[in-house]
Amino acid sequence: MFGFRKAAAPVVPEAKASATGPVIAFQGSGRVAWSPRDVVSLTRNGFLANPVAFRAVKLIAESAAALPLVVQDAERRYDVHPVLELMRRPNPVQGKADFLEAVYGQLLLSGNAYVEAVPGAEGAPAELHVLRSDRMSLVPGPDGWPVAYDYTVGARRHRFDMTAGAAPICHIRAFHPQDDHYGFSPMQAAAVALDVHSSASKWSKALLDNAARPSGAIVYKGADGQGSLAADQYDRLVNEIETHHMGARNAGRPMLLEGGLDWKPMGFSPSDMEFHQTKEAAAREIAVAFGVPPMLLGVPGDATYANYQEANRAFFRLTVLPLAAKVTAALAHWLSGFGGGAVELKPDLDQVPALAAERDAQWARVASADFLTLAEKRSLLGLPPLPEGA
Repeated sequence: MFGFRKAAAPVVPEAKASATGPVIAFQGSGRVAWSPRDVVSLTRNGFLANPVAFRAVKLIAESAAALPLVVQDAERRYDVHPVLELMRRPNPVQGKADFLEAVYGQLLLSGNAYVEAVPGAEGAPAELHVLRSDRMSLVPGPDGWPVAYDYTVGARRHRFDMTAGAAPICHIRAFHPQDDHYGFSPMQAAAVALDVHSSASKWSKALLDNAARPSGAIVYKGADGQGSLAADQYDRLVNEIETHHMGARNAGRPMLLEGGLDWKPMGFSPSDMEFHQTKEAAAREIAVAFGVPPMLLGVPGDATYANYQEANRAFFRLTVLPLAAKVTAALAHWLSGFGGGAVELKPDLDQVPALAAERDAQWARVASADFLTLAEKRSLLGLPPLPEGA
């Protein structure tokens, strides 16, 4: 399947490895290195139950998955290539967008993304599948590098051997300063803000169930200064309020007071108003953790960007493109290990609408630079050299 030029086998005089690798794997060599986080809980409480985190993950994953991809090597850019064909239809049930959205989603939710290669003819990958990161466990070897990955579902486990031939698993992880084997996800950084935002939503729901505002107080002034109701009177009053005057469907219904009862309406207290502002601040923190301008999520607050286009351009330049470049570079390096020559897989910046203005300006500057040769101009624009005679 991979019919592009095979790279010459490098001459390696001796095996080299990091001097700290054995120290990393000393305590757990040959054993599963468990991730120190609960991915399932973070996913359930963040992505599945919080609209801000859900939208942030979907916005990043869908935007990165929609980027056009190009394949090129040191000589030319390919219009038809086995890597491009594999990315267009990674497996029978997923296309390029669905597959890459799953990769980016797993990376954002857990800090790790695992891609499995199903070998086809001549050992080249015929299909690519995204594996759930909460089911994967890394098995480090004596030198600190992974020798296997365990995929566990219930009581069943499958081990992917990483030492025989081409690696069947591509592990893409985000940077983690305190873990040698697993990545750190934005969801973990936003965990406190997620709790605050979710708690504020529950508080708002409880407030809505009570007529959407603090209703007020009923003051009893009985005859001869009597300040308390009899037990049966109290029970009757509470039952009438719960039945006819509480809940959204009873909002605005008039209340008939008798026997010395007086109604004292109450509004929002300053603490209630601060609680609502706290929810908005938590939403902005979640957006910041994921690298999404709050304006794009509809979160009210400070207008950091002059307009929507500027915020969208910053979103692509600072969040989407670095993530896409990281993932596509890792996939290209991994796929090149299946017997094909080394190629570069990267987003095609010339086809990103959000960056059109920047690309037009760059092309104009490079085209007007008379002191540069044609080869230097193509190199500055990220294009391979022209074939000889072209």
